[in-house]
Amino acid sequence: MSAKLKAIVALSILTLMLAMPSAVAADKPIQLALLNPVQLIPEENSISGLRLSLLYGRNVSVTGVDLGLVNHTTTGITTGFQWGLVGLADHDFVGWQNNAVNIVKHRFEGFQWGFVNVAEHASGFQLGFVNYARSMNGLQIGLVNIIEQGGLFPIMPIINWSF
Repeated sequence: MSAKLKAIVALSILTLMLAMPSAVAADKPIQLALLNPVQLIPEENSISGLRLSLLYGRNVSVTGVDLGLVNHTTTGITTGFQWGLVGLADHDFVGWQNNAVNIVKHRFEGFQWGFVNVAEHASGFQLGFVNYARSMNGLQIGLVNIIEQGGLFPIMPIINWSF
């Protein structure tokens, strides 16, 4: 990643953190997880800042930077940058998912970059070998691109879109 791109990502994350409502003040600023439930903050809490999941971390949501082997959020809206092997959001994700496998089980808004990208309802850009969205407002580029409802075609190689 170039220095300019790193600076843009860092500035975006800082802006998100400063713009958070005061209700998020109860969230924990940092999480270190080995293998859930062996983590500093219990999974029932949200993290606003940095989560580092050495093997598998699980929390309600993460706002900020989420790094690790397997990054899992459950019922909250996750916002920011996620990087690792597997990124799993059981609810909504807004931002940039950069994992080998990205899965968002509800609404995704932003950029998914990985070998496999999956989103129930996507708005933005998916870049990978296999991209899937049940519905999408955006663009997919990859070897196999699937948009079940509303895409140019249900399955397309190289590129597919729905606007």
